[in-house]
Amino acid sequence: MKTLRTPDEHFANLDGYNYEPHYFDISDLEGGTLRVHYIDEGPRDADPVLLMHGEPSWCYLYRKMIPILLAAGHRVVAPDLVGFGRSDKPTEQTDYSYARHVAWMSELIFDKLQLRHITFFGQDWGGLVGLRLVTAEPERFDRVVAGNTGLPIGQKADFSSNDAFMQWRNFSQTTPTFPVGTIVNGGSLKALSSTEVAAYDAPFPDETYKSGARIFPTFVPVTIDDVSNRDNEIAWGVLRKFEKPFLCTFSDQDPVTAGGEKAFVRDVPGAANQPHVTIKDAGHFLQENKGEELADIMVEFIANNPR
Repeated sequence: MKTLRTPDEHFANLDGYNYEPHYFDISDLEGGTLRVHYIDEGPRDADPVLLMHGEPSWCYLYRKMIPILLAAGHRVVAPDLVGFGRSDKPTEQTDYSYARHVAWMSELIFDKLQLRHITFFGQDWGGLVGLRLVTAEPERFDRVVAGNTGLPIGQKADFSSNDAFMQWRNFSQTTPTFPVGTIVNGGSLKALSSTEVAAYDAPFPDETYKSGARIFPTFVPVTIDDVSNRDNEIAWGVLRKFEKPFLCTFSDQDPVTAGGEKAFVRDVPGAANQPHVTIKDAGHFLQENKGEELADIMVEFIANNPR
């Protein structure tokens, strides 16, 4: 597998972000290795809060939340998915799959970092990948927070009927250039500064680095024949028995995931009687628009649901 690695100087002096990088080498599933980056801040003996980003962002997305979680005494772990941020970037779109993303993060979180007593938060693909981790080894997780994400199965009621998502998927496959910072800016209700846009562009010096970012939207199961549909159905079988605290924090102005919290609230036992929140005045990237508010909600959720 051929990979690219973004030079370190691209991550120097980023607006609002100054976290020490950490790395592990994991299997690329083809006999080689990939270097995966993650933030790891706070006391190592504290229960971890695991923050997973989606498409096409990276852990820079959590810069507004991490200080609040640290101030509450938590350890914060935020990985970059393979193909994003400071993690290695396989160059061919065929190097990626939904299953591979799950396997790559499983090795990092479970085998390398050996995390337990996790409070998980996932947004966008951070949820699609992360919830598969939760359902693969639910004993490792104490709490789950889901925001602007889902665990889709290929039925008409899911993403195939979502015009905003299908337009986005078509754009990702047809646009001559894939303007990552502009895309994140477009998914934020409040415009980002030019330096923030540049920070989202930083991992991608040119189009050759963007194979993973480009192909990601095609992995969402939109038909019952999708290769990932059965795995997500199995994962839902676990979620329907998941009794640990489960909180939804969806925003009020995200056309892609609007209403996605309903399935979790209805079907996950741990979501019963939790104070689910609709975060006001926030777009798809609610961490940008209301990151501090979201972090405060998570701190309170953890405190109110001790293990």
